[in-house]
Amino acid sequence: MSVRGVLHVHSAPSALCPHIEWAVAGIMGMPVNMSWASQPAAPGTLRAELSWTARAGTSAAITSALAGWHKLRFEVTEEASAGCDAVRYSHTPARGTFSCVTSATGDVLIPEDRLRAAIARAACPAPGRPAGSLEAELAGLMGQAWDEELEPFRCAADGAPVRWLHATG
Repeated sequence: MSVRGVLHVHSAPSALCPHIEWAVAGIMGMPVNMSWASQPAAPGTLRAELSWTARAGTSAAITSALAGWHKLRFEVTEEASAGCDAVRYSHTPARGTFSCVTSATGDVLIPEDRLRAAIARAACPAPGRPAGSLEAELAGLMGQAWDEELEPFRCAADGAPVRWLHATG
């Protein structure tokens, strides 16, 4: 079953761009050519978007391939499919990778067990860990720090062209 997704490379050093394309091509099983543009939010870096259709789980594979590279900011989204929730991965050099399940409108959906754990941590922190607020715990579950860091890069990409890629097989 095929699903749709989008890779947003928010900022990458120019030397890394061909490697990103090669990594994604290896996952997709076909050549990938992304349209790179200057990223005004981080002068000297480039940005690109790639919309794709491929098998479920492709977003996780793309994230795994790109997450270890320094100085790379990106997000990968994948629409829901039969038996699979929609998902978003966000990555920054400073924070690493955040993943979440999302609704059809892009809202973060937090599973009940994670909410219960956040409530418990806020009420009674683990030994050696400072007491936190429920607000801080929920902000962590929603990936607020990643959103705050990536938002200037998202806004700088408004109006960027989108290229569709369809994998077969």
